[in-house]
Amino acid sequence: MSAMDTTVYTAELKEALTGDRATPFVWLCNFEVENEWARGYRGLPAARVSATSATVQRMEELGALLAEPTDHLLLDRPLDASYRRYVEKTGLGAPAELVTAAPAREGGTGQAVLDDPGLLDRLRALAAGGARLMPMGNSPLVERIARETGLPLAVPDAAVHERVNSKIYSRRVTEELGLRPIPGFCCETVGELRHALEHGLADGGPVIVKDAYGVSGKGLIVLDSRRKADRLLRMVERRATSTGDDSIHVVVESFLPKRFDLNYQFTVDHAGRVRLDFVKEALTSGGVHLGHVMPAALTPAQHATLAEAAGKLGARLYADGFFGVVGVDALLGADDLVYPVLEINARLNMSSYQGRITERFLTEGGAALAKHYPLRPARPVSFDEVTAALGPLAEPPHGSTGVVVTCFGTVNAQAGTGPGPFEGRLYTLLFAAGRDGLGELDRAVATALTGLGGT
Repeated sequence: MSAMDTTVYTAELKEALTGDRATPFVWLCNFEVENEWARGYRGLPAARVSATSATVQRMEELGALLAEPTDHLLLDRPLDASYRRYVEKTGLGAPAELVTAAPAREGGTGQAVLDDPGLLDRLRALAAGGARLMPMGNSPLVERIARETGLPLAVPDAAVHERVNSKIYSRRVTEELGLRPIPGFCCETVGELRHALEHGLADGGPVIVKDAYGVSGKGLIVLDSRRKADRLLRMVERRATSTGDDSIHVVVESFLPKRFDLNYQFTVDHAGRVRLDFVKEALTSGGVHLGHVMPAALTPAQHATLAEAAGKLGARLYADGFFGVVGVDALLGADDLVYPVLEINARLNMSSYQGRITERFLTEGGAALAKHYPLRPARPVSFDEVTAALGPLAEPPHGSTGVVVTCFGTVNAQAGTGPGPFEGRLYTLLFAAGRDGLGELDRAVATALTGLGGT
């Protein structure tokens, strides 16, 4: 039996969504989908410009290790040839690449697909062969691709995705299901925001205000004083006066003392059955996702609390028209209580892309760390230079220990955007026999990358 025959993670996902684990998928890893969902919803009055948009675009390459070799992966530029050979060397294989005629611009790879008549014809041929379109999250743009090509979607419609991915939906469902909530408020008018800030700050601690469709630190502000809260209120009130519209779509939440953040994933199949896939510790800073540690250091009772929450959330999502992968952010409080919902992400998430790799290389009793290493190179870096810097660490994991590079394109995504060094990221999964070994391996990787501008 080959290594490629030993993983079932993606096959089981296909079975859950389509009823057939052999369904060929065309993957569209549209990380920018939240931007589409956010249209029509008024968030915080801040510029929605991100210097990392090129990096987010390149993260679509994470799909190369989630897709099976019989699948196709939509990309706006081909995988680096050396990196593709590396992916194949892991034993997981690599999907066929479907590359758009021009690099993505506004609308990401999805729009680039729609602008490419030749690629649309290839997708029509795949549709005739029984393939299905599998996006990270559905949107009107993705539905246009499905209509143009005849590719059936493997997920529910865009309207359902938009509705269930709002942080306001997350809070309301948490309360309705009787799950332990983070203290806070849903706000859909300026008046509700004023009320939430008055009551939230009255408790003495800071509060966090989050756009209903913000992601990874964007559309988020921390208020630790009445002065800052008043400044925000003046801004939203001025906007309401000038537009004649006092709507705003945010949540306001208290900070809780915590041991650590959590992320768990469950899958709701097409018949409404719910399966808890995994629970991980999430590494975050300032609301920005930095990685995961697995398995999570939870007691059996704490794990059972998350399993019960997954069952309730999955049933509710299915009743609201959703099926598919759901990632939920949660936390373990300093009081050892589990708060099972910070937010619901009813779509593929960063943990989803780690499924096949973890299944292949995480040994029983072992530990894994998913993280990215910041780089600041002065010029574009080749993948061969990365493997040369890593040395023996660039070999696929052996036994219980090793490193897998999960995304290389993000290293050079911002090359040429300005003079001098640029910001890059190397995404990885580290495996060791235990947490102590993970720490040693993490330090070894960081040291190896210093010559490439590692920080």
